[in-house]
Amino acid sequence: MSASLDDLALDQLFRSARTYNAFSGEIDDATLHRLYDLLKWGPTAANASPARFVFVRSPEGKAKLGPALDQGNREKTLAAPVTVIVGYDMAFYDKLPVLFPHTDARSWFAGRPEPVLETVALRNGSLQGAYLILAARSLGLDCGPMSGFNNAMVDEAFFAGTAIRSNFLVNLGKGDASSIFPRSPRLGFDEACRIE
Repeated sequence: MSASLDDLALDQLFRSARTYNAFSGEIDDATLHRLYDLLKWGPTAANASPARFVFVRSPEGKAKLGPALDQGNREKTLAAPVTVIVGYDMAFYDKLPVLFPHTDARSWFAGRPEPVLETVALRNGSLQGAYLILAARSLGLDCGPMSGFNNAMVDEAFFAGTAIRSNFLVNLGKGDASSIFPRSPRLGFDEACRIE
């Protein structure tokens, strides 16, 4: 069993971390590479790693993303230093000979009905999106994960001709503390959990 992180680290990752609605700063390529190099180690079923990430930073990328954003998310997203499109690859199984080489895991999924593939890809891609948030926080970046966009428009603009579908967005940067809402409550252990 590993040693527990100290309270400072736990605060940064969970207790003091917030969802920001305004950001400043810049994020360079090296930081984005460090971010992916952390999040990629999070576990997924059969090591399938179906998430695909688009780091939207350029004016051209923002112009492609802008029309797909709901009105309430447009301004803050276009102003964020980076917006990550967290997607999932429906053809994730094509990478399994490399990612899960000790058996023929590709055969578990190739040719299966789309709902089966969607369940695996969306579930594990969502896990990887959560790992992205924790990795970003561990690198000192603030996050603003959100829905509130037209998935079909994002898929057409960024993933046309592929088996990749968008899941959710995460704005990244230095969070503006004036943009956060008062902390919302969370369910207590007895409301959300049971031990059997």
